[in-house]
Amino acid sequence: MKIRINEEVKHALENNIPVVCLESTIISHGMPYPKNVETALKVEQVIRDNGCVPATIGIVKGVPTVGLSKEEIEEFASRKDIVKVSRRDLPLVISKKQYGATTVATTMIIASLANIKFFVTGGIGGVHIHGEDTMDVSADLIELASTQVMVICAGVKAILDLKRTLEYLETFGVTVIGYKQDTLGAFYYPDSHLKIDGEVDDFAEAARVLIAKEDYKLRGGILLSNPIPKEYALDEEEMNSAISEALKEADEKHISGKEVTPFLLSKVASLTKGDSLESNIALVINNAIVGANIAKAYYEIKKSKED
Repeated sequence: MKIRINEEVKHALENNIPVVCLESTIISHGMPYPKNVETALKVEQVIRDNGCVPATIGIVKGVPTVGLSKEEIEEFASRKDIVKVSRRDLPLVISKKQYGATTVATTMIIASLANIKFFVTGGIGGVHIHGEDTMDVSADLIELASTQVMVICAGVKAILDLKRTLEYLETFGVTVIGYKQDTLGAFYYPDSHLKIDGEVDDFAEAARVLIAKEDYKLRGGILLSNPIPKEYALDEEEMNSAISEALKEADEKHISGKEVTPFLLSKVASLTKGDSLESNIALVINNAIVGANIAKAYYEIKKSKED
């Protein structure tokens, strides 16, 4: 098994310096160029500024790579042949030596293989609208049920069926906690009004939830919902209207599978005249701040136990 870990990340892992992972789908399929590369580099810097080492994950010429270089991030932002890779796609992309952008699910897999415990993203995938008919359920949920990584996000993407997504996570035993909030974040706006499993009020409390899960060898990850700051949130009614219009167009154009989410995000950004994109960037940065501080708290608690 071949995984490339860059020297900065390798040094951090060997010396118990906290590492925070980032996905690459948000670069190649989530934002337009050059906003995508600017955001990717800015988020990495935010993680460094908060005392951790960032590790953007992607597949380069068939090799899962932990810690893309600045040049590779630029390449992922501008190339047109980057494959969006979930768990099912990994064997093909690796065997064909292709470039692949990792989704939440694949980033979790590769992070776990590298023994990295924290992963910051925008929002996770979930059960799609009309998922009860289409069976369109993101592999992100299955990965959360089986892979021991804490995912820090602004909740579930608002284009999805949030209630059914939470039901799915409950069925598979995934702990969902909120940072300073006991309801699920709804990506573009802070509150879905859907109750989750618990609330944590500081970084150390969040870190202790993961430590407890590890101590008792409980399978699966933890989802931490960190709501978008209110000053960057969009109007819920306007967003629901834009999402409804985007869903209708996707249905009319028979868009399905892995193409649905990028299409919907792009369409919503167009309908909101770019406001949703700016909110997306703001929430990812906010998640990076929270995620880095939880990672630091985790390592501090673990070290204090050893002393």
